[in-house]
Amino acid sequence: MNENVRETVRQVLSNYLEQNHYRKTPERFAVLDVIYSFSSHFSLNNLNEKIENDYFPICKATLYNTLKLLMELHLVISYRVNGETRYEPSYAVRNHCRQVCTVCGKETEIKLPKVANIVEETHLKRFRKEGYSLYIYGICSTCQAKITRKMKKTKNK
Repeated sequence: MNENVRETVRQVLSNYLEQNHYRKTPERFAVLDVIYSFSSHFSLNNLNEKIENDYFPICKATLYNTLKLLMELHLVISYRVNGETRYEPSYAVRNHCRQVCTVCGKETEIKLPKVANIVEETHLKRFRKEGYSLYIYGICSTCQAKITRKMKKTKNK
């Protein structure tokens, strides 16, 4: 993780906790540090394992509550694929497009300059844009080939 981003997100969390008179617990900052050590998406189980290995055990309630807080602060985003919720750090990533296979869960970052231009040029009334995320769900070519082969096998029987 970029050290500047790490310090910035820690400061965002710290300021929020101070302003709202919440305690600055080591668990909250451990969760934040681990989240920003991931280079891409992660599941709750990935997060829990990494925290236990790198820091100390944290109860699931603390993990859920901290994730919820970080999502409210726009430091983490979540999305669902194949019935599983995935999370990813979002502070340094403001605009991105991804394609997600609904069979295997593989994700690929894609560049869509036309979409970026449309979003950039769109004026939203009484609203300041900060960024966007676009997820395109479908079936990757590898999974499609497997499905086609399976269908041919059952058809030939």
